[in-house]
Amino acid sequence: MGDTQDWAAGPGAAERARSVLAAAWSCAVTAEGAREEYVGAHSVTEDGGVLLDVPEDSALHTAALCAPRGEPSAVLEFADVAPVPVRQRIRARLWIAGWLSQGSGALHFRPTRVVLRLPSGAQVVGLEEFAAARPDPLALAEAQLLTHLADSHPDAVERLTRLVRPESLHAATRVAPVAVDRHGLTLRIERSRAHGDVRLAFHTPADDVSQLTERMHALLTQAAAACPRALQRHRADGDG
Repeated sequence: MGDTQDWAAGPGAAERARSVLAAAWSCAVTAEGAREEYVGAHSVTEDGGVLLDVPEDSALHTAALCAPRGEPSAVLEFADVAPVPVRQRIRARLWIAGWLSQGSGALHFRPTRVVLRLPSGAQVVGLEEFAAARPDPLALAEAQLLTHLADSHPDAVERLTRLVRPESLHAATRVAPVAVDRHGLTLRIERSRAHGDVRLAFHTPADDVSQLTERMHALLTQAAAACPRALQRHRADGDG
């Protein structure tokens, strides 16, 4: 179970929801009592609608054809999974309720209710806000960015812990980058029986990968000027 989180500025619920939707590769769809899971079968319209390219013999096509009013209700579920192996890898879940309709070559899904569930709780996202929001500009690159940081630059991750409050590192056994968006980087601090997330804010938002590189260099420069946190000592304490 996670402990209290330290949060700096981050994306709002609508932007986070659109980011989950944009980056998700799979989804589960429930319609007319049938539940099916699809991989690589959905795309997203500019206003947050979803197009589902599913086999014609699927339960969804049958539901769309046989629904009494012609548009069956459906619920789409998406999971936001951390690309770096950590405890409780699901960072968020997104549920979108709405209506399915037949389109040219795909099923069209029109949202009527959007719910985003984070570790801190569930939040209903307004439809107009959801339609107007845009995904975080780093959402599609996040998995590769975090994996590269964790696998190729563990020294940099360790250096960034100098920016974390000492009490947040107490009894830490492992620190890993668990999320990044245009506003900042989130570190997962694991202990023997618990974990917590700490967010390091960028001085200004990063609108693309090149700007992210500059923001990360700025954080590392700031960390270099800070006092070391002696993470190895905390790890030893945690093992005892």
